[in-house]
Amino acid sequence: MSGQHVEQPMSVKIPADVDQPDKILYGLTARQLAILGVTAAVVLWVFLTLQVVVPFPVVVAVVMPIAAGGFVLAVARRDGMSLDRYLATAVAHLRTPKTRVATTEAVQAPPSWCRMRGRLPAPLRLPLRAVRQDGAMELAEGGVAVLVRAGTVAFSLRTPGEQAGLVAVFGRWLNSLDAPVQILVQARPVDLSGLAEQITAHAPDLPDPALEKAAHEHAAFLTEVGGAHDLLVRQVLIVISGTAHAQPATLPWAKNKRQQISRDAGATVALRCAEEAVQSLAALGVAAEVLDAASCVEVLTESLSPGTHRPVDNSMGGLVTAGQGS
Repeated sequence: MSGQHVEQPMSVKIPADVDQPDKILYGLTARQLAILGVTAAVVLWVFLTLQVVVPFPVVVAVVMPIAAGGFVLAVARRDGMSLDRYLATAVAHLRTPKTRVATTEAVQAPPSWCRMRGRLPAPLRLPLRAVRQDGAMELAEGGVAVLVRAGTVAFSLRTPGEQAGLVAVFGRWLNSLDAPVQILVQARPVDLSGLAEQITAHAPDLPDPALEKAAHEHAAFLTEVGGAHDLLVRQVLIVISGTAHAQPATLPWAKNKRQQISRDAGATVALRCAEEAVQSLAALGVAAEVLDAASCVEVLTESLSPGTHRPVDNSMGGLVTAGQGS
């Protein structure tokens, strides 16, 4: 009645599995229907084969486990995967060699007079070929990729109008993409002792004794929080991929030069897309930066050894957000 417009909270439903296959019949996918069809054919064949030689209760006892197994295989899910794909992945994992060695050639079997226990190690095939000085990573399959490290934004603290504006800007950035992009959110333990020591070291340089006292109290607070809680730092990485452009066929001995020219062109395009992503995220109030070669190597090293405990030193700040973890 007062003429004031009350904005309603914005709510957008996004499916948890964006790659979910289409439902064909009765809420079942084509894969599920195929499994059920094969199960029904096997059950029918077993029933017609055994009903003439064994009693009916025995036929039912043989058919029921087959039907139940096919139904569970088609409908059940484990860790977000259909059970048939989960079993296929488990079998592939069991058959994959667990020991890898850094070599580019196949591992030769030992001589016949040498006894070997277990299986031969397999060559270590890394997805990365090289990291360029400009930060572009040359992939083993021929493409290139660039890493962008971004911060976060307090979305829930914004008004509904501001939230709608942020979503619109983010949507325009997503719609402008013409190459594959992966957004990876990592959580790592953070160490605040370096930040507390830095504050304590600069406290005597403050112009007012009250500010110096406040700085010491803040450093003590950071030390207390770091010792009493498990703090986590959240890092957002945006992987922008680029395709190596195919070059026209020339002389065979110029193949390496053609490949290098193709990788240079793909890296240039990927770096330009990364800079555009930084500018688009700046419109959202999100600080972002394109990682150079040293930062890329550091991120890759941490990703290849996730079990290693490396607390992040937050003394220099950065594009991260700390929070309390368990």
